[in-house]
Amino acid sequence: MGARSVLRRFSEAWLAAAKRRTMGDVSARFPRRRRRGLVPVRWYHGTFTLDGRRVRIPTAKGGLPLWVRLAREVPYPVEQVRSITLLCEGGRLFLDVTAEVPIAAYPAGDGPDPARVAGVDLGVIHPYAVAGPDGEGLLVSGRAIRAEHRMHLSDSKGRHRAVARRAPKPGEKGSRRWRQYRRRARQVEGRHRRRVRQAQHEAARTVVSWAVRQRIGVLHVGDPRGVLNLDAGRRHNLRLRQWQIGRLLQVLTDKAALARITVRLVDERGTSSTCPACRRRVPKPRGRTLSCPHCALFGHRDLVAAASIATRTPGGGPTSSIAVVLPQVVTHRRAGRHLPGAGQSRRDPRRPPQAARGSVGPRRPAPPPGGESLAHPARIHKNHRTPGERQWTPH
Repeated sequence: MGARSVLRRFSEAWLAAAKRRTMGDVSARFPRRRRRGLVPVRWYHGTFTLDGRRVRIPTAKGGLPLWVRLAREVPYPVEQVRSITLLCEGGRLFLDVTAEVPIAAYPAGDGPDPARVAGVDLGVIHPYAVAGPDGEGLLVSGRAIRAEHRMHLSDSKGRHRAVARRAPKPGEKGSRRWRQYRRRARQVEGRHRRRVRQAQHEAARTVVSWAVRQRIGVLHVGDPRGVLNLDAGRRHNLRLRQWQIGRLLQVLTDKAALARITVRLVDERGTSSTCPACRRRVPKPRGRTLSCPHCALFGHRDLVAAASIATRTPGGGPTSSIAVVLPQVVTHRRAGRHLPGAGQSRRDPRRPPQAARGSVGPRRPAPPPGGESLAHPARIHKNHRTPGERQWTPH
């Protein structure tokens, strides 16, 4: 069973690379690996045994079975587990469990209504901005996720600069100290990916829970994946890569399906730059508030876009027969409360508290009403002496 999963994974990757190269993508590479000892291995239902926090995995014919002890129990009943995958990420061993989860059931009259449609706008500052049919809105803040990406990039640059002098040349194995650094770098990379992935699941869970309370049966999600085909420079391309649009769509779709909510992708072009009242183009705002200079309409930029997305049909343009309902009551939630610094502020607590002004240290409290600052008074060092003056130091 394990060999079959490895061959299937390898063949799928090879065929996908061949298809991309046939379509003209010369950057696609075939899965040629030198070290094959860390390839994920999957076992299907009936070939493994779950016993509390222990898993029995079969090995080669004639060999003893492998017992793996888990850090915590599997959160699904044993009869629902369909497959397990043993993989290594960041120097740590993980067990990926695939289970058959039943779709949610609701009492009569309390389930999602297919006639109630909400619009969802995807973004970086707000991963999900939702506009409901009754003037209700939801904003999920992703600033903690963005701060995690920025701090991880800054820390990675610092580590690369520190070890650049002792990096091995191409073809060299490297010293033990270099291998220790690479092992630590893989651990940090894995921890960063797990943090971001958990925050994305929290954001999608917040949207689905809010939609269930509002009895929303259909979510119209704006599809922004067309921006991935534009080359906007290395900095902005990095932001788009860290955005992970495909994963946000996949996570939201999976969780909505379990809640009996339908997700439909619609075209979101022009929703953030078009006034929903007068249908005229609006200049891009500098902040998050959209203000129309023609009809004096104003509102949150992402919520205005989500309200316009709710009126669109899959595969078509805006629907003229449905009026745009702008949210009047907005619920704010934050994704990634487990991230460093997400509790009290968006600053990273790994930085020293006595950092200089303008750095990424913790913010000082607001000044009192009198205008006095709570910062420590500056110390002025008088080093300049007039001609003939002697420097006197008290003993």
